[in-house]
Amino acid sequence: MVGTNFVHCTVLLNEAVDALAIQPDGIYVDCTFGRGGHSRLILSKLGPNGRLIAFDKDLYAIAEAATITDPRFTIVHEGFVTLAESLGQLGIEKIDGLLMDLGVSSPQLDDGARGFSFRFDAPLDMRMDTTRGQTAAEWLNLAEEKDIAEVVKDYGEERFARQVAAAIVTRRASKPFATTGELSEVVATAVRTREPGQNPATRTFQAIRIYINRELEELSLALPQALRLLKTGGRLSVIAFHSLEDRIVKRFIQDAAKGDHLPSRLPIRASEIAAAPLQVIGKPIRASEIEIKANPRARSAILRVAARTAGPL
Repeated sequence: MVGTNFVHCTVLLNEAVDALAIQPDGIYVDCTFGRGGHSRLILSKLGPNGRLIAFDKDLYAIAEAATITDPRFTIVHEGFVTLAESLGQLGIEKIDGLLMDLGVSSPQLDDGARGFSFRFDAPLDMRMDTTRGQTAAEWLNLAEEKDIAEVVKDYGEERFARQVAAAIVTRRASKPFATTGELSEVVATAVRTREPGQNPATRTFQAIRIYINRELEELSLALPQALRLLKTGGRLSVIAFHSLEDRIVKRFIQDAAKGDHLPSRLPIRASEIAAAPLQVIGKPIRASEIEIKANPRARSAILRVAARTAGPL
C-alpha cells in the first residue's frame, strides 16, 4: 500500500501520554491514530483489563492500526467528530482519558500523491479520508471567488487572500486545476511578499486543507463531547500545531475551567457556586530543543492538559 513506508516521528510522545496519568484498568481514546506512536505507548501502560479506542479518517492509518493485534485495542475509521456516537456503539459511556494530536501528519505531507504539499507535483486531493468528500481540486474549480478568499484569509491567515482567490478564478477559466504544482504556481503570482524561509503557497495550502477536512469545525464539535465523556479525574491531552486550532483548544479549556459566570455583587456564598467542570493542569508544554533538532516540525507544537472535575456541565 502506497504511503506506509514513510518515517513518522511522534511529537511530544512521552509528554502527551504522561499527561493522561494512565490508570492500568482505564478506558482511553486516541483521537488521531496516525502511525500509532501515542497509541502504542498508551497500550504499554495499560493492564490486562485496560482498553484503548483510536480514531482516524486516513486509510493508511487504518492499515497501520490493523497491524496491532492487541485485544485491548479498537480502531474506528471515523473522524473524532463522531466521538460520542462511535463510543456509544461500542458500549462505552465514560472514559478515563483522551488524547488529540491535531493537524496533518508527517506521512501525509511527505507522500506527494496525497496532494497536501506544494513540494510535489501531484493530484490536488488533500482529503484525509480519500473514501469520501470533495477533493481540493473539485472545490477550487467550483467555488465562488468570495468563498475562496474567505477560506484563504480565515484558515490561512493570508493577507493576500483576495489576490490569491482572484488569480485562482482567472486561471481555472482557461484550465481547471488538477495538480498541486498548478495551484502553487498561481499562488506564487498573487503573494507579493515572502516570509523568510516560507514558500508563498504555504498559507493557502494550509487553508484549503483545513477547509476540505473541516478540521476546525470538527475540533469545536469534538471538545464538548470529550468533556461529557470524561470521568471525574479523567484527563484531556491536546497537541496543536498552529494558532487557529490552539486558540480553539485554549479557549475551550479556559472557559470550562472558569465555572459559573455570576455577577460580582450577587449575594451567594462561595460554597454554593458550582465547581468548574475542568481544571487546567500545569502550563502549556512545548517540544524540547533536542526534539526540535531531530524533528523540525515539532517546533510549532504545543500541548495543553486539563482534568475533569466533579463540577457539572
